[in-house]
Amino acid sequence: MNRQELVNLIKERKSYLCVGLDTDINKIPKHLLSHADPVFAFNKAIIDATKDIAVAYKINTAFYECLGIRGWESLQRTIEYIPKNVFTIADAKRGDIGNTSTYYAKTFFETYAFDSVTVAPYMGSDSVQPFLAFSEKWAIVLGLTSNEGSNDFQLQPAGDGLLYEQVMKKCASWGTPDNMMFVVGATQGESIANIRKLLPDHFFLVPGVGAQGGSLKEISEKGLNKDGGLLVNASRAIIFAGSDERFAEDARAVALQYQAEMGLYLNGVIQ
Repeated sequence: MNRQELVNLIKERKSYLCVGLDTDINKIPKHLLSHADPVFAFNKAIIDATKDIAVAYKINTAFYECLGIRGWESLQRTIEYIPKNVFTIADAKRGDIGNTSTYYAKTFFETYAFDSVTVAPYMGSDSVQPFLAFSEKWAIVLGLTSNEGSNDFQLQPAGDGLLYEQVMKKCASWGTPDNMMFVVGATQGESIANIRKLLPDHFFLVPGVGAQGGSLKEISEKGLNKDGGLLVNASRAIIFAGSDERFAEDARAVALQYQAEMGLYLNGVIQ
C-alpha cells in the first residue's frame, strides 16, 4: 500500500486505528480451543468485527513464532484473510546486515505479503536500507519506545540532543516519508511534539494506547499532521475486551469508541 492509499483510507474511515493481533493462545476464549487452528479462528473473528473501522492490523510475530510451524501457518492464514485495502504490519523488529536484511525483507514483503515491517536500526544503514528497496513497502524504524528500558539508551544525551533524536534524523535521511515510518511510544507523549517538529511528514506507529496507559488525546493533539500521520495501535484493549462467545462484539464496541474519538481529533486537521 502506498502513502496516498493509506491517507485516503484514514480520511474515508475517519480513523487511524491499528488493531494489534498479539494473539496469546493462553488468553483466547476457551470455546475456540476446539478449532483446528484456534489462533486463526480468533483472529478471523476480530478482523470480521473491525475491518470497517481499522486502517491497519499489526501482527506481533513473537506470538506466532513461539508455536513453531503451527504458528507460522496461523500467521499466513491471518495475513491472507486481512482485506487487501487495509495496511498490514509485521511487528518483527528485524535488523541485521546486508544480505540477511534482504532476506528478512523478502520474508515479510514477498512470502507473507505484508505492507511493512518493524526494523531495529542499531546496526546502521546497511541493516535498514534493504527494507527500503521494495516498491510500495515500508520500513517502520524503532524511534522512541514505550518500555521502561528506553531510558537506557534512547533518552541519553548524544551530540546536540538525545540519542533517539540523532537516530531518527539519521534514519530519515536513508528513506522518505513514502517508505519509512517510525515507532513512537504513546507513553512518550511529552516528546511527540518535538518528534513531529523533527519529522513533519513521516507517519508514526504509536503503540501503548489502552492497556499501557498512553493518552490518545495527547498523542493526537501533538502528533497529527495534514495527512493524519499516525497509526495508533491498540492490542489487548480491543482483542481481549471480552472473554466469552461475544468477544468479537466486545472488541468491535471498543474499536468504535477509538474511532469516534479519533474522528474528533481528525476534524479540521487532515486535509
